Amino acid sequence: MNLRHEITHHIVSTYLPDTPAADLEPSLDLFDTGVVNSLQLLELIGWLRERYRLPVEDLDLSLQSFRSVAAIQDFIETNTPTSATRATSATGTTGGETP
Repeated sequence: MNLRHEITHHIVSTYLPDTPAADLEPSLDLFDTGVVNSLQLLELIGWLRERYRLPVEDLDLSLQSFRSVAAIQDFIETNTPTSATRATSATGTTGGETP
């Protein structure tokens, strides 16, 4: 599952359960349309932190980084510690098992 699809799937399953993932445009403003509110944003950031091992406490967080699926994807790609972590996160496996 690619990064954009995974983010879209999470947002739809969590905040829009009756909406097909294909109906969520990557550029849709999640705040202006009411898909995500301020409390849900905190939940979303928590999910991103765990799923992609983002050091959010060390990052300069901006509302603009979470405004759309495309913005979230850019945020993850910019702030994921390594490309290996990104690949590991995308497959759902854990790293560090190779000697």
